[in-house]
Amino acid sequence: MKKMMREPTTPGEILKEEFLAPMGTTQGELAAHLDCDVKVINRIVNGRTSVTAEMALKLAAAFKTSPEFWLNAQKAVDLYQASKKLKTLPKPLKAS
Repeated sequence: MKKMMREPTTPGEILKEEFLAPMGTTQGELAAHLDCDVKVINRIVNGRTSVTAEMALKLAAAFKTSPEFWLNAQKAVDLYQASKKLKTLPKPLKAS
């Protein structure tokens, strides 16, 4: 397994720095556009909640990206965090 050298950029940081700030859009405006609570957007931006498949679809539609873009960013963060928690991994199973 390849070791990650640095912590991946969170989907929330990408959302804030690459989309909201350049567009001059607030979290509240995005929440209204996506028909969700502003707290959901705020939690994503601040890294307190993960991007779900449903939210990835909404963000992709709003910003003309793909849902995979958002889910891959989330997956990178999840794998990085899990690798920091695990001290050891099991050895491969041997074939009979």
